[in-house]
Amino acid sequence: MRLGIISALADEQQGLVEAMEGPSRLVHGQREYFVGRLWKIDAVCVLSRIGKVAAAMTATTLVEKFGVTHIVFTGVAGAGDKSIRVGDIVVAESLVQHDMDASPLFPRFEVPLTGQTHFLGDHHLGQQLVSAAQWFLNHGLEDAISEAERNVFSLTQPRVHHGLVASGDQFMNDKARLAQLNDDLPGLVAVEMEGAAVAQVCHELGVPCAVIRAISDNANENAATDFMRFVKSVAAQYAFHIVRRFCYQIVQPSIDSADT
Repeated sequence: MRLGIISALADEQQGLVEAMEGPSRLVHGQREYFVGRLWKIDAVCVLSRIGKVAAAMTATTLVEKFGVTHIVFTGVAGAGDKSIRVGDIVVAESLVQHDMDASPLFPRFEVPLTGQTHFLGDHHLGQQLVSAAQWFLNHGLEDAISEAERNVFSLTQPRVHHGLVASGDQFMNDKARLAQLNDDLPGLVAVEMEGAAVAQVCHELGVPCAVIRAISDNANENAATDFMRFVKSVAAQYAFHIVRRFCYQIVQPSIDSADT
């Protein structure tokens, strides 16, 4: 395995490069790729920047130039419906581009000439991330996130969700638009700006991928409030500890749920 880890923002990947054994830095396509060993896994970490095109380019480069065999995208997202709360974790079961509409030539949401509206995340990688995320919430949350920050963001018994994630080139901060998406895309759990593009690239190149997101906001008019504070103080810790646990599980599949 060579694992590619993508995030859109630097703070979403805080600590991962520092945790690498003997990382080397390579610049390609105006991006910095860090190649090394991450908890005994051969890995490449990179920031894609925001948006579907940026994410698709980064995922393609990881596969074609750096030879990654699996991709994980980690970062933040807006809640897909009222049952999803700030601080919850979402692992994508499937992903759709909510701003893809080539109708009447093709059905709404269908990516032209693929015959697909939804691209599946890899089941095995997804289950590994669900397990790692649940372990973190049960055993690592209080040590990783200060009590003050847990209180600020009301992080009370966060949950892990596995479901539909919608991606589009817009920051979702309109509850009417979100309500319409819920009607159009039943089972929606999160909205973000990159995952479905990565999933399409991985589908076309035959590379397993998974998308995991910390819920930073409710995708309404208050979505931008304290967004960067959440990314730095909460989401970065989520990503670091969940990816670490994920790598441990790959190296040692029989790892006990109580192990560090």
